[in-house]
Amino acid sequence: MKVGLEKLENHEGVAVKALLDSRATGLFMDMTFAKEKGFKMEKLKKPLLVRNVDGMVNAGGAITYQVECNMFFKEHVERARMDVYNLGKMEVILGMPWLAAHNLEIDWEKGEVKMTHCPPICGKRKQEEGKKEVKKVEKDEDKETLKRLVPKRFWKWKKVFGKRESERMLVQKT
Repeated sequence: MKVGLEKLENHEGVAVKALLDSRATGLFMDMTFAKEKGFKMEKLKKPLLVRNVDGMVNAGGAITYQVECNMFFKEHVERARMDVYNLGKMEVILGMPWLAAHNLEIDWEKGEVKMTHCPPICGKRKQEEGKKEVKKVEKDEDKETLKRLVPKRFWKWKKVFGKRESERMLVQKT
């Protein structure tokens, strides 16, 4: 599936094909890809051994680096920590822990992937919860609800958080 990866330090994004692999034990990014695209790699305190399906230690050695980035798929967004390893032709592998956490809906005939069961840490669910809260404020314009949702340092501008004000376009001054 195609996903977007965003570097945390400069918000530069790159599109990539990610392999969904139920036998992989984590999230992985290819070492060559990470270097070519300029992802910030963090050295692990303790290397992670990589074992093949047959239980033998992989000839490629241990995992010694990780990359942290934002990962996007349609409306879904999340912070992802990927182990960096030589994956050959694959750039990113999303393994079983990620697959189990997101419980994807896959239509194999159409080749469609839907993320309707995301865990609370994902951005999509947070956005949906935020929309519900905004609708609640629109309905009752309750001062207590507004105070709960808007940080105190912004209260002096509470007027701009009203429904009518939030829908108006700003005028660009040149």
